[in-house]
Amino acid sequence: MTPAPDAADPRAEPAPYIVEARALRKSYRRGAIQVVALAGVDFAVRRGEMVAIMGPSGCGKTTLLNCLAGLDTFDGGDVLVEGRSLRAMSDDARASYRARRMGFVFQAYNLVPVLTALENVELPLLLAGESERRARERAAAALAEVGLAPRAAHRPAELSGGQQQRVAIARALVTRPAIVWADEPTGNLDSEAAAEILDLVLRLNRELGQTLVVVTHAPEVAGRAHRLVSMRDGRIVADQVAAG
Repeated sequence: MTPAPDAADPRAEPAPYIVEARALRKSYRRGAIQVVALAGVDFAVRRGEMVAIMGPSGCGKTTLLNCLAGLDTFDGGDVLVEGRSLRAMSDDARASYRARRMGFVFQAYNLVPVLTALENVELPLLLAGESERRARERAAAALAEVGLAPRAAHRPAELSGGQQQRVAIARALVTRPAIVWADEPTGNLDSEAAAEILDLVLRLNRELGQTLVVVTHAPEVAGRAHRLVSMRDGRIVADQVAAG
């Protein structure tokens, strides 16, 4: 059997899709009730796309993101990322792959409160074995990309919500991942800060060609994506070019 292409191998043939779900199924128990979170979802994202996933609470959109990113297991089907099967990977291999090839932005920022902005951004590089000097240089460059170089020495409590989310975006991008997953990235922000974060995300997508999959309730976020995917009851019910 021919092995799946390795993203680290420059000779490897790129997969047609950067991420692809095939008949993805996931259910869980809530008391005596079996809840179907994903009911055979087929879904694919091309390199460089920004895709927004919308739907009512409990429709399965965050579960889909977590399964695509290898944060959660699934009951059936498979997920291919850069042509590699998540189902075929061990837990350790999946964790290593996430650290090297994926970035994450969450509604709650998830910054380490005792670390400065610069230290938060360099953390994934240090965990991946980058030297301290090189990690510091790359983290400083990533903070500059999101307009926060002057705040590098500040801790999260000394930053506004929008600034904390910028740090989180810099941290997600500092490893130059293949794909960035974002779950309600503007959910905790006021309208002005949310607009600034959206403008930043769109600029990084355009300038860096960064692939982004965003779960959101915000129409202004979804409307500026390349594609809008709508979910209901664990299924994709619409997949269309976004109006923006």
